Amino acid sequence: MARMFSPRTLVAVLGAGNPRARLRATRDGQAGVRLHLGAAALATGVLDALHDAAATTPELARRLGAVEESLLEAFLRVLAAAGWVRSSGEGWSLTAGGRAAVTDDLVRASYEAFGGFHTGLYRQLPEQLAGGPARRDVVEQGAVIARISAAFEPFVDDVLRRTVAAVAPRTVLDVGCGAGLQLAAMLEAAPAAQGWGVEADAAAAALARRTLEARGLGGRAHVVEADVRDLPGQGTGTEFDLALLANVVYYVPEEERPDLLAGVARLLRPGGTLLVVTTVATGQLFSRHFDLLLRAQEGRMSLPDADGLVAVLTKAGLRPGTPRPIAPGAPLIAVTATRTD
Repeated sequence: MARMFSPRTLVAVLGAGNPRARLRATRDGQAGVRLHLGAAALATGVLDALHDAAATTPELARRLGAVEESLLEAFLRVLAAAGWVRSSGEGWSLTAGGRAAVTDDLVRASYEAFGGFHTGLYRQLPEQLAGGPARRDVVEQGAVIARISAAFEPFVDDVLRRTVAAVAPRTVLDVGCGAGLQLAAMLEAAPAAQGWGVEADAAAAALARRTLEARGLGGRAHVVEADVRDLPGQGTGTEFDLALLANVVYYVPEEERPDLLAGVARLLRPGGTLLVVTTVATGQLFSRHFDLLLRAQEGRMSLPDADGLVAVLTKAGLRPGTPRPIAPGAPLIAVTATRTD
């Protein structure tokens, strides 16, 4: 068998530039292409259109209302090379990977989020560094953020259920309830409890109501559409045995966090418990990326660090425990704090 290249060629390749950095850049580039390919496959509706039945390119073009059939054909060949679709005598159909992107909502939300605003941050960063407008992902992508946060739900659910078992609450509060998963978990773990959820994003609040109804908890749950910073002023007419702040603190400007936590503390009964679950600032790549994404938003958002969070909880009149990591490899921690007065 003939050699693919000569030893001289290998020496030239290895001696040019930084081989390791070049290989990594190539791999990163290919991963980036695959990420955006998946996002485009969902955004164009191609995968959804093939979910129920296979189709030839002309048939698929009619389903999508696409005019450029040759471009669609080329796009389908890329999807086939990536393992998302396959071609047979019946036309184009989904592979297991393509079907997962349609039916597994966490897979779908991951491609939508990372192929969208997570990477859009860097494409638009030069403009923003030059004084361009702040980003509005938190405001405009609330439903996607709530859906992708479900990746950590099993870990949050575990610490939450153990906390519920220790507190045995009759009333629970979820501040910034997102899709309603944690509020549902608290109510399922405390069958006699009444629960309140507060969520500023209308789409996420609607999703929370659907979640609670679907789990048969609508009669014990109340979802209020409001900003978490307005909650202490509104009140609910209830003293809570257990309150939850899950991935909420970093949406509030650092200088406003003491007032927020003090306000939530006042909603607890004496001896009541506040559980804070949050991503924190560490040296990890995703932690640094997420902190940058937050700082690029309207509203002076940023990740807290664990020690700073403990200090703010103490200043709010609470007695915090030791922060503990709850998800392997992720900068996600939980802190329980008790109202002392």
